[in-house]
Amino acid sequence: MYTRRLGQSGLEVSALGLGCMGLSYAYGRPVEKAQGIRLLRTAVERGINFFDTAEAYGPFTNEELLGEALAPVRDRVVIATKFGFVDGIPARGLDSRPEHIRAVVEASLERLRTDRIDLLYQHRVDPEVPIEEVAGAVRELIAAGKVRFFGLSEAGAETIRRAHRVQPVAALQSEYSLWWREPEESVWPVLEELGIGFVPFSPLGRGFLTGAIDANTRFEENDFRRTLPRFHEENRQANARLVAAIAEIARARRATVAQVALSWILARKPWIVPIPGTTKLERLEENCAAADLRWSPEEIAEIDRLLAAVPVRGERYPSHLQKTVNR
Repeated sequence: MYTRRLGQSGLEVSALGLGCMGLSYAYGRPVEKAQGIRLLRTAVERGINFFDTAEAYGPFTNEELLGEALAPVRDRVVIATKFGFVDGIPARGLDSRPEHIRAVVEASLERLRTDRIDLLYQHRVDPEVPIEEVAGAVRELIAAGKVRFFGLSEAGAETIRRAHRVQPVAALQSEYSLWWREPEESVWPVLEELGIGFVPFSPLGRGFLTGAIDANTRFEENDFRRTLPRFHEENRQANARLVAAIAEIARARRATVAQVALSWILARKPWIVPIPGTTKLERLEENCAAADLRWSPEEIAEIDRLLAAVPVRGERYPSHLQKTVNR
């Protein structure tokens, strides 16, 4: 696994990170602890050194899992976590007050069994707290040695600029994939201008771009995808056309649909580091192999033409959540 630098921050990480949310939260039943530890340590063995978590994942249990799994290799890995919700529970609303940020960081350090957080994100922009105050609080934590780099998640271009003036932003995390390309126009220009890295979450379309989900898939009661318009049955049926088209490309390259989806993202910009998540060792191996798949400019242009011809159906969030992104 080769490495990439997140913009001009100096933070160097593996070209693919690991999104850890699904081990504990949002996609049905959490994995058994032993299974999660094994997967995380196998990821390190395969060259992945960038792990993404948040207090909200569980809440708290995902950070605890990472803390136990990664403690023996702490100096070899980069851990990113997030603050921004009341009691770490998204349904209770946003809270990015400086005193809350400080309290969250202390609790996260304990759960992660570490003395520093490598990359600290604001999970969602809080309209009640000026972003300058948020950036100032993180700047103080960086000065204290408890945080190394500052990140934002699902923030809009003007918010990024305002935060960056107070404390340089190392990375923006937002959804981005073959079926959600809005960041290319909304935030990429400012990221490139300011030298900020981009960390796409859900680069495999929350599993849809692996080809393992179709109109007949039934999700567990506590699977977050049940609430997403893009995963309504009729939309899954329509969006299967996109996966079928990508599968044709994958067959020609003797790759999987997931590997095409991940390698396409890596080909977009050198400062992009996607963080696919998985609970299965075989999927982890498959994803890691995507880093070795290369595309010519002509092939990328052909994929882009294909994507333009196959519109994606359904919003990515229900309306009440859609209001919390790109602020």
